Amino acid sequence: MPPHEALIYLMVITSASDRDMTNVELARIGDVVRSWPVFEDFDHDRLVGVAQDCQKMLHEKDGLEGVLARVAEALPERLLDTAYAAAFEVAAVDLEMRLEEVRVLQLIRRQLDLDTLTVAAIARAAKARLRTLT
Repeated sequence: MPPHEALIYLMVITSASDRDMTNVELARIGDVVRSWPVFEDFDHDRLVGVAQDCQKMLHEKDGLEGVLARVAEALPERLLDTAYAAAFEVAAVDLEMRLEEVRVLQLIRRQLDLDTLTVAAIARAAKARLRTLT
């Protein structure tokens, strides 16, 4: 699995964690893929297909744990914090984090072996970026 796909898989599993992939979350995945520098050489026309492949993989024998293991293998160490930031971005976009999303983010954190300070910084930055005036 190429790193781009691994990043997308994390966003998809975060969005799908509560069995409800909202339009806001799907739009955010598209925004991240279109605007983050890590995706500059990714063919954006492949996004839907990659997301569908992830959903299929979630229904296989190993399910979520298998997907997370494959994602961790596919990502170079320098992209681990970026991967978590992408997943967190999707979870936080609707400004209410459901228990299922929190659980998936915990699993991602553990699988990627991210330290507490990195996780806190990513969460704080996303919340600050998504805050509104009202």
